Amino acid sequence: MALPENLAYTAEHEWVAVDGDVARIGITDYAADKLGDVVFVELPAIGSTAAAGRVVGEIESTKSVGELYAPVDGEVVEVNEELVADPSLVNSDPYGAGWMIAVRFTELPTLLTADEYAALTAE
Repeated sequence: MALPENLAYTAEHEWVAVDGDVARIGITDYAADKLGDVVFVELPAIGSTAAAGRVVGEIESTKSVGELYAPVDGEVVEVNEELVADPSLVNSDPYGAGWMIAVRFTELPTLLTADEYAALTAE
C-alpha cells in the first residue's frame, strides 16, 4: 500500500494535503482498494460548507458505496471535475489525479501521520 509521508490521514481513510489554509482531500489507496473499481463519484458544490466528520460526498464502486468524510470544517473551494468523467482516477492515482475536494479551513484538527495510519490499517 502506497502511503505518502507528506500527507496527513484520517481514521475514515481520507488523506489531507495542506497548503496554507486550504486542505486538498481524497481517499487513501487502502480505501480505494477496499472499494474496488470506482464507477461514480458525487462531490459537493463549490461554496458549500464542510463539517469535520460529516459526509461531503459519495463514492460508488462495482462492489459497494462509500462515503467521503470532511476532515476539516470550512468552505468547499474546489472539486475535481475530472472525476465526473473518469472516476477510475480514484483507483489509478488516489494521491494525485484522484483527489476529490479542496476546503478552505479555519482550524486544522489533529490528523494521523503516515505511520499512525499504516498502524491503523494493519489491524
